[in-house]
Amino acid sequence: MTDEELFDGLGRIETREGKERKIKSYVLRNNVLTDKEKETVRRYMPRYGFFFRDAPLDYSSLFPTPRPVIIEIGFGMGDTLREMAVRRPEFNYIGIEVFLQGFVKTLKAIGDDDMDNVRIIRFDAVEVLERMIPEGSVEGFHIFFPDPWPKKRHHKRRLMQLPFMHLLASRLRKGGYIYMVTDWEEYAEEVVQTAQAEPMLGNPFGGFAPPVAWRPVTKFERKGMEKEYTISEIWLERQ
Repeated sequence: MTDEELFDGLGRIETREGKERKIKSYVLRNNVLTDKEKETVRRYMPRYGFFFRDAPLDYSSLFPTPRPVIIEIGFGMGDTLREMAVRRPEFNYIGIEVFLQGFVKTLKAIGDDDMDNVRIIRFDAVEVLERMIPEGSVEGFHIFFPDPWPKKRHHKRRLMQLPFMHLLASRLRKGGYIYMVTDWEEYAEEVVQTAQAEPMLGNPFGGFAPPVAWRPVTKFERKGMEKEYTISEIWLERQ
């Protein structure tokens, strides 16, 4: 793969604006990535990253060992994604993120550590789930501290709304799960209530879930705890 193909592929993200989909291109070759970051992309993207394609994803083409697949949406700097993959090596992990520097940092970390059960993509999560992830193929979804869009006029931008929950549920296998954590209590309450309207999902706890022992505490979460924010955990299962 040439540098032009590599960087153009990494720099093209499809996002939703209203009812239309618009292509936004990000030029990665002109003072956006450092020389070291570009070398990371050249070295590790062909093995540990993958690009958007409007076709169902064959997991066997990504991972050398077949295992149940867990998808983390919005992995940020990748610390939790990588720690999960170490703590629970019986799963394969796909990370989806649009933040460029976080993506490249994570790419370097999983490449340096030769993590055979983590692969990442830089693209809009809705498009990836709709067009690449086969129905009934995912063991679990992790959504940790999504943007709460606190102003009421921005609530429509929140990720965890009913259409998105339906999309997630359709991609889960029977018994698969959605695991969300947030420090925005009102958002958490909204998600628990909204999930009741999705017939494919059930809440085994009736409300918030107890903490899960295998989830590492993030730096962002520690800052919230220091400010005495309430950490709410939500666990939903495909019926």
